[in-house]
Amino acid sequence: MTIGRPREFDTDQALEAAMRQFWSKGYEATSLQNLLEVMEVSKSSFYETFGSKHELLEQCLTLYANTLIASLREELRQAKTGLSFIDKVLMSLIDEATAKSEKCGCLLVNTTNELAQRDKIIAKLVANGTKSLQGVFEEAVRRGQKEGNIPLNKTPEALSNYLVNSMVGLKTMVKGGADARTIKDICEITMTALK
Repeated sequence: MTIGRPREFDTDQALEAAMRQFWSKGYEATSLQNLLEVMEVSKSSFYETFGSKHELLEQCLTLYANTLIASLREELRQAKTGLSFIDKVLMSLIDEATAKSEKCGCLLVNTTNELAQRDKIIAKLVANGTKSLQGVFEEAVRRGQKEGNIPLNKTPEALSNYLVNSMVGLKTMVKGGADARTIKDICEITMTALK
């Protein structure tokens, strides 16, 4: 029995580097050479470990969605109320608008705009990620309604879909260069739907 050579790179770090590359530049604008450089892998290691560029994007979308949802679930768990969680998530976009770092938007939305209409595999991954995001907001709305902070006159499903739509739109506006005041105004109006 022969033992293969051990990998000379950290798979998780390489995957995260690829995710950031796709997030920043998009799928089409990212070449294989770009990926090899940011991931710090050889071409043979790339194909052996990640398959094709498309398969790598699939893995990156899954990583992005899983990381985002896990982070939001933990924030919701620690939040004092469902309503305060929603407010904090929306208002965090103001910080994104004022950050000096590159504004990349949302990888799910970026990929939807670039590929989902012509790529069924990517469309399904994006839809699954969006559904998971909606699920976190729905849980927060249900909690807020039980706590008496969110009225019962609208369904948790309708409100959570509205919140996902707002968050996606706000992230896209931040990516497009909207200033903090504009984002804050929209966040405040969005929160009125929960009152």
